[in-house]
Amino acid sequence: MPEKPDYFKVDRQAIMDKLGPNKLIGCWKQMVLIRHFELRAEAAYQQGKIGGFFHAYIGQEAIQTAAVEALGQNNWYATSYRCHALALLLGATPNELMAELYGRSTGNAKGRGGSMHFFTERLLGGHGIVAGQVPIATGAGFSLKYKGIKNEVSVCFLGDGAVPQGAFHESLNLASLWDLPCIYVIENNKWGMGTAIERAVCVPLLAEDKAPGYNMKAYTLDGLDFFSCFGAFEKIFQEVLQTQRPVLVEAITERFKGHSISDPGLYRTKNDLKEIMNRDPLAGMQLALKEAGIITDEQVKEIDKEMRETVMEAMKFADTSPWPNLGTLEEDVFAP
Repeated sequence: MPEKPDYFKVDRQAIMDKLGPNKLIGCWKQMVLIRHFELRAEAAYQQGKIGGFFHAYIGQEAIQTAAVEALGQNNWYATSYRCHALALLLGATPNELMAELYGRSTGNAKGRGGSMHFFTERLLGGHGIVAGQVPIATGAGFSLKYKGIKNEVSVCFLGDGAVPQGAFHESLNLASLWDLPCIYVIENNKWGMGTAIERAVCVPLLAEDKAPGYNMKAYTLDGLDFFSCFGAFEKIFQEVLQTQRPVLVEAITERFKGHSISDPGLYRTKNDLKEIMNRDPLAGMQLALKEAGIITDEQVKEIDKEMRETVMEAMKFADTSPWPNLGTLEEDVFAP
């Protein structure tokens, strides 16, 4: 990967002026909620309250927050097993999501899905199979075209580890061949589990180097910068609505944790991780808002406390929710 990729250029002040103080603070607030949700859920996992797999989104919050703000909730979304943030952004409550992690009947999927399988009306699921969501998102794009719906798109979030998969190639080939309104967003956190991206993919830029093979346009974003992501997604959304053609996006980011909760991340040194965390997307956006006079230190403390308490309440809700009745285990397997 190039030391300094040519990121999509944005006018930060113009974005601030367009969104205004309330929306900007709202976006930062959502990022803080995601961070607290992940941190508290991870603590609950370590206490034995959550089982199975657990993949945190810590460090990547700017990407999906900016995408949903720019595109709106009224599109089709699909993502990987790192799905907690997108579910929150698309309207799922902290209570139902935490209860799902706890395996309770009040959970998002009635306790049956766990960490990797959150859903909302417009989220077609988190998916545990690497690249498993890419054909599903492509199918959603086909459905939009088949039904003649031209004011919506299908958005697919995937990790860099999904790029070498056959499902990725087949999906993008068909999306381009059939002119489907799909936005494929590679969240490149530079590690596929513990394998560095340069040891897994033969090109340095995942979107710009691969998109020509699918006759697609490509964009590379600074995934640690909310403004870079918002400006790009706003333009990409309008482009796909107009052209009804797919686009490939790479958001270069970092994850501050291991691949999953069981991964100590020993492939990164403490100094490397410290340097990475100096570009925390939450801190970066907070500083930008403070410098613009949009948010004060007191507001920062109040919002942080509010979001922390919201997640703590969700943990209490999950802890006191009933376990599923085993007799309902096979319900909802087939549509009525």
